[in-house]
Amino acid sequence: MEETALIHLSKPYVSERLLLRSLKPSDIDDAFLSWFQDEDLMRFYTNSRQTHTRESLLQSIEQGIASGTVYVFAIIDRETNACIGTIKVGPINRDHKISDLVVLIGDRRFHGKGLAIEAIRLGNAIAFEEFGIRKLFGGMFETNQSSFKAYTRAGWVEEGRLKGHYLVDNEPVDRILVACFNPAFFPASA
Repeated sequence: MEETALIHLSKPYVSERLLLRSLKPSDIDDAFLSWFQDEDLMRFYTNSRQTHTRESLLQSIEQGIASGTVYVFAIIDRETNACIGTIKVGPINRDHKISDLVVLIGDRRFHGKGLAIEAIRLGNAIAFEEFGIRKLFGGMFETNQSSFKAYTRAGWVEEGRLKGHYLVDNEPVDRILVACFNPAFFPASA
């Protein structure tokens, strides 16, 4: 029996080194699950204290699709055809046409190569073209400068800061607020 994608995209979303596609159940293997158990990798994810199983992840992804608010995509390395991470679009607020966009390059062999920038750009395109999102938003720990640089190099801008929003080792850390605007809704001013 052929495995099908959890959702279908209207076209391929491809960059020089990456392909974004719907996450398939077969992508969620032991290596994939290990990303969520890696304390160093999860230190900047606010929901990282959750324990995930293959079944709980699949259930969460299917619930997001059924609700029409959360979609998860596999980040595929085009050279090896390996799933190296995920992009989550959501939760989507359909009234305001806004959404978060979260990127995880889980396979450490692919860190430090600028792939997050490519992945974010592809995620922007999916959010804008497939879901009609007018504004993407997100936030990160001020100490997560690699994430901040990846998002801003992918066309996002800093919108603000929440002072002392997080507690890390009992020390307050700012949350940097970032956003990306769909040019169909926010044409560049001349």
